[in-house]
Amino acid sequence: MSAPSEQPGRSCPTHYRYGPTVFAAPARAHCEVLYVVGGLYGNVPALQRVLALFDDERGDKRLVFNGDFHWFDVDASAFAQIQRGVLAHGATRGNVETELAAQPAPDGRDAGCGCAYPDWVGDAVVERSNRILARLRATARAMPGACGELESLPMWRRIDVGECRVAIVHGDAQSLSGWGFAQESLREPSQRRIAARWFEQARVDVFASSHTCLPVFQQVDLPGRAFAPLVLNNGAAGMPNLVGACEGLLTRIALRPFEGTGRRFGLRRGGLHFDAIAIDYDDAAWRRGFLAQWPAGSDAHASYWSRIGGTVEHTIDDALRAPTVTA
Repeated sequence: MSAPSEQPGRSCPTHYRYGPTVFAAPARAHCEVLYVVGGLYGNVPALQRVLALFDDERGDKRLVFNGDFHWFDVDASAFAQIQRGVLAHGATRGNVETELAAQPAPDGRDAGCGCAYPDWVGDAVVERSNRILARLRATARAMPGACGELESLPMWRRIDVGECRVAIVHGDAQSLSGWGFAQESLREPSQRRIAARWFEQARVDVFASSHTCLPVFQQVDLPGRAFAPLVLNNGAAGMPNLVGACEGLLTRIALRPFEGTGRRFGLRRGGLHFDAIAIDYDDAAWRRGFLAQWPAGSDAHASYWSRIGGTVEHTIDDALRAPTVTA
């Protein structure tokens, strides 16, 4: 990957950055079932479906929304529903929430949407994303206390599921908006070697991520580890991810198998289950809600309407890059 430029929407602000060693501390939470939900993008029907799925889980369970839960929800009512529903559970902030809460920089620099888009993303997409963020910021700032709530959220969390050590991030092991866990990046052996060093420094078994919009469950080779580390990127909870399916995905890490019908792909390691679970939201309601906020000709419509309609070429074979079962 080339280094990010200083262009708004492509730059990576210094306050987004941390080191892999921050994850080496003991976990502050433990559970039997963990949901990691990244990229809700203001989809209220998807939020409702996530909460219903989580409610059906039994035992010691935790739900973490790992950033970019806001995006398309420029309507004040939709924004309030997303904020209220997410903050009732665990959450970390993504670049969207960070930039919504940000004050103007003293040097006048503007991170735009804070996405740190790589060079394979076109300039027109970057510019539209910056304008989407600006419009969403107006909604957030009109709601008393909303920006302060977002600013107070952490950038990452550490949770253990049984003996499995999980780091929950938005981007990658170095940055809130890093693309090191993108499915495009992880196709490169050089990036997988970098990821192996991150796992070694972080002393975790799993990085659960999102940010980069397409799902990938990637095994990383690390000699000496009994448990080959995994990057689990759910893609998007609030948009389609796989060819032929208008549904979001979440990452489920658990000590028992999923009991519903929504498992789309995953793998098992001994007594641990790592699954991508479908968020089969009311697609018709979501499309109506999206169009009411972002009609044809708007920035979000230009960038996302095709995908919201299900135009996705990503397949399970593209997403699952690890043995299905490992003893």
